[in-house]
Amino acid sequence: MSEDRTSGSRAGAPPVGPVTTELPVYAERVLDVADLIPPGRVMTYGDVAEWLGDGGPRQVGRVMALYGSMAPWWRVVRADGALLPGHELRALGHYREEGTPLRAAPRDADGHVPRLDMKRARWDGVTGGPGDEAHI
Repeated sequence: MSEDRTSGSRAGAPPVGPVTTELPVYAERVLDVADLIPPGRVMTYGDVAEWLGDGGPRQVGRVMALYGSMAPWWRVVRADGALLPGHELRALGHYREEGTPLRAAPRDADGHVPRLDMKRARWDGVTGGPGDEAHI
């Protein structure tokens, strides 16, 4: 874990629910996985749940909505590659800074916001991560 989760939020994070002094165990586990995702890579909500062997995409999404500001929230994404509604520009800034693969938005898309290139950006939870170690 890269940060004390009981202290405030990270800069550039979207607004979230209240931060308590003690996180639920499942939330702590989800945020730990988010911390492991290398810069320039992403995991879907379902990927995180599968990696943990617990919960599902909705549970991971709920954790990220409530506590995601305490982790690199922009690296846990929807499976379709759409950017987090309401936080597209902040997320896009992070993706560009980290070199996360993006796809151009279709001309008929609202706001012409690109999407993540999920084939290239998706992290398998094993290769190319911190220490290139497999999870346990």
